[in-house]
Amino acid sequence: MTTTPTLRKLSTAIALAAAMAVTAGAAATLKPTKYLADTRPELKIEPSLPNEFGDWKLIPTVSGGVVNPQQNELLNILYSEIINRTYVNSKGQRVMLSIAYGKNQNDSFQVHKPEICYPAQGFQLLSNRAGELKVAGGVIPVRRLETKLGSNRYEPVTYWTTLGDKAVRSGVEKKLAEVSFAMKGFIADGLLYRVSSIDSASDQAFLVHQNFVDQMMEAVDPPSRARLAGLP
Repeated sequence: MTTTPTLRKLSTAIALAAAMAVTAGAAATLKPTKYLADTRPELKIEPSLPNEFGDWKLIPTVSGGVVNPQQNELLNILYSEIINRTYVNSKGQRVMLSIAYGKNQNDSFQVHKPEICYPAQGFQLLSNRAGELKVAGGVIPVRRLETKLGSNRYEPVTYWTTLGDKAVRSGVEKKLAEVSFAMKGFIADGLLYRVSSIDSASDQAFLVHQNFVDQMMEAVDPPSRARLAGLP
């Protein structure tokens, strides 16, 4: 019997819905109370980030120029640490880096995704695609966004999120990871790692992002690489 594309899509949708229902029910039943972050050395992201690596140098007087989805008061509730930086390479290409780390990554305190916070600040979301970054230590599952503000500010974005020491791509994958931690009695921490640049040529910008992340992951120590991107 031949399966039509429509039936395949329907089967996939049913499977995803079932997985989400099971994981949501399990998470609600387990009710973990211990924070995974409390069982490990305290994570301080800022000191782990190099000011200079590969072909990139920090511009110390320029912040990340990033889009913040909430006011500072709410940001301080959602996140334990927020880093905004801008780096430049020898070609004059700039990359804005934003990292938001939260000790509690349950449904009430989730890292705020760019596809939500950028439009909230007036940006148009032109595209949103899944991808991968092949970097020092392995492969990071990412999302690549094309955004636009007004008539001439184009800002391509590459980002990923982590739960514990694992980079997670989708809502279902995140839920499964949450349940895995909850079964051990833990509420997992997590972060959002975002790089962006002002560039109307998105394909070129994404290659710059790839180079930036690859060189940074090669420069940081293994424990930092694991916490930042789920890499060994």
